[in-house]
Amino acid sequence: MAEKYKEQAVIIRQEEISYGIYSMWLKTDRIAALAKPGQFLSVYCHEGSRLLPRPISICETDRADRAVRIVYRVAGKGTEELSGMRTGGSLEIVGPLGNGFPLKEKKAFLIGGGIGIPPMLQLAKELACEKQIILGYRDFLFLHKEFKKQGKLYVATEDGSYGTEGNVLDAIRENGLDAEIIYACGPAPMLRAIKAYAGEKKIECWLSLEERMACGIGACLACVCKSKERDSHTNVNNKRICKEGPVFRAEEVEF
Repeated sequence: MAEKYKEQAVIIRQEEISYGIYSMWLKTDRIAALAKPGQFLSVYCHEGSRLLPRPISICETDRADRAVRIVYRVAGKGTEELSGMRTGGSLEIVGPLGNGFPLKEKKAFLIGGGIGIPPMLQLAKELACEKQIILGYRDFLFLHKEFKKQGKLYVATEDGSYGTEGNVLDAIRENGLDAEIIYACGPAPMLRAIKAYAGEKKIECWLSLEERMACGIGACLACVCKSKERDSHTNVNNKRICKEGPVFRAEEVEF
């Protein structure tokens, strides 16, 4: 079983990097040293009425400085509270949670959509292979400059204001790209389309699923997804995203 820790992490810095998107670096004791690309943190609010933690993907790790970076969108009262915190404040966090992406030396697509973009950054930094990074945005761009340092970058926007007009698969087709392995994180419709594309092209594919979570450790079954095989824990065809995931081989899950 992977090690995880509960810590009081200190906020090193926080900034708004796009409209409603915040970046926060946290000083940790142990989590940064253990975190793998694709894992996440459970972040607790200070407000007592918000009992459940917020699951937030790890965007980057700085093992030398024992720091982790999270990038999140303000989507409710919990993340709104987080966005108001400042340097020197502290947060209770648990992590690293879930599994991560397998690091393989194959020509790769790294595909991120929306708030599924941040967890792909540490993966891009750690993969030692030819990387083609395809990012899909609804409108405002974020983190694209950091990704540009890690590999060849292609961008798709829904309104065509930057890069390809359309989605990430439109960008792949427009630029005539090919790969031996796909790593992706984003909303379910995007992942469904990528799974179909990978099956059609017979490309190995790993998907990180986004889902609302409660306990973050697999006990409450609030974040299950449909799976091809029967789960030994529940004896039905599902997987717990926080426990068996959030990263799955594409063939394992059903949309």
